[in-house]
Amino acid sequence: MGKYLVDVATWMGYCFFKLKDKPMCDLTNPIFTDVDKAREHLEALHWPNGPICRHCGNADPARITKMGGKSLRPGVYQCNECRKPFSVTVGTAMERSKIPLNKWLLAMHLMMASKKGVSAHQIMRMLGLTYQSAWFMCHRLREGMSDMEHKATGGLGGSGKIVEVDETYVGGKQKNRAHRDTEPKKAVVSLVERDGRVASFHVANVTAETVRPIIAKNVNRASDLHTDESNVYVKMGREFASHKSVDHSRKEYAYYDKLSTTVVSINTAENFYSILKRGVMGTYHSISEAHLHRYLKEFDFRYNNRSGLGVGDAERAAKAMRGMVGKRLTYRAADKTTHV
Repeated sequence: MGKYLVDVATWMGYCFFKLKDKPMCDLTNPIFTDVDKAREHLEALHWPNGPICRHCGNADPARITKMGGKSLRPGVYQCNECRKPFSVTVGTAMERSKIPLNKWLLAMHLMMASKKGVSAHQIMRMLGLTYQSAWFMCHRLREGMSDMEHKATGGLGGSGKIVEVDETYVGGKQKNRAHRDTEPKKAVVSLVERDGRVASFHVANVTAETVRPIIAKNVNRASDLHTDESNVYVKMGREFASHKSVDHSRKEYAYYDKLSTTVVSINTAENFYSILKRGVMGTYHSISEAHLHRYLKEFDFRYNNRSGLGVGDAERAAKAMRGMVGKRLTYRAADKTTHV
């Protein structure tokens, strides 16, 4: 018993050592309560070397004037190149929003610090917004989480790296319904780089025709592909350095391959799905197919910027805020589809 307590104390000390140098976020920070402090924080985040015109890209401080006056809101600049006014929110998902900037920052922090997400109803209660405003704000925040860094680096994986591919289905069960039928479950395909990043996609159905283009565009061909026994992956697996699979129908979940000296499994993908499913069932309860792709972006972003990769809550939220530049999400007309 004594040894166990010492081991626990050692483990807790190790965790503290690992986390103490990471930027933690204090909810009493003025940026979450003061609009001006929130604006200054965003300006420092987006413009570390001074204002940059969001219309023409002008960064010459001599050609940018900070505007003032009682009739003008704080934080507005005039570009003397294109002669257009701009602020730190122009060209971002926060543009033309009536919600105070400090509430935007607080909502982003809550979403980034919560492993399984925060519902719009919770944001509504905590920030004092209407449900419609909270719901729309959360989707605009998710729009800024499109993390496609893997494409710039040649795709997930690479030479000597393993990419696990698996599919799951999101939705309720008919046995849990007393009267109405449940909606058809939505298929999700995830590409998980072992000890690395993830990219998830909603597909109409899981077939070789729908899955292959996703894998081909997002996975480096020099990678080792690990999948389950599904026939969907057999032919496309030949396009990669190697393709190994586990047979779940025989209750085979992992095995050691002596030739490649690696463990063959898709347990990393299954672990990611456990977080996704707990978020869907425990936080959001129901997700519309029209917006599923944005929820997947949210879970992908948190996973790709997790503490295990050395990213703290404050850094994660700051990265998500920087990702909102150039991304707008507006209401569509009632007769138009909400798919984007």
